[in-house]
Amino acid sequence: MRKLQPFCWALLSILPLVASQCRETASEPGPNCGASIQTKIAELQAQPKGNPAYEIWQYTYHGQKVYLVTSSCCDQYITLYDECLNVLCAPSGGITGRGDGRCPEFYQLSTNRQLVWRDPR
Repeated sequence: MRKLQPFCWALLSILPLVASQCRETASEPGPNCGASIQTKIAELQAQPKGNPAYEIWQYTYHGQKVYLVTSSCCDQYITLYDECLNVLCAPSGGITGRGDGRCPEFYQLSTNRQLVWRDPR
């Protein structure tokens, strides 16, 4: 049994290296993010039902995949996120309805609009 112990330690020491190589080759193309759109969906589902229902729309904007997340009610920003769920801007919503002013051209320049999720509650 003592002869097996050094082998086990050697195996355990290289296991993280093997696992990291598998992760790199098996991962989907795209950015390496800590969060995904599924994270945002779970976050919205944990909140009380919105009126109107929450929606997440996917667009292409400046050559990248982005997500527009609607708000549950009036005078709240409609928030635009990148693929890693970093806030980019609010193209609409708020008191004026014109968002935060950081991406006023979003609706004119965005393409490939697709509904990703609508709260079914």
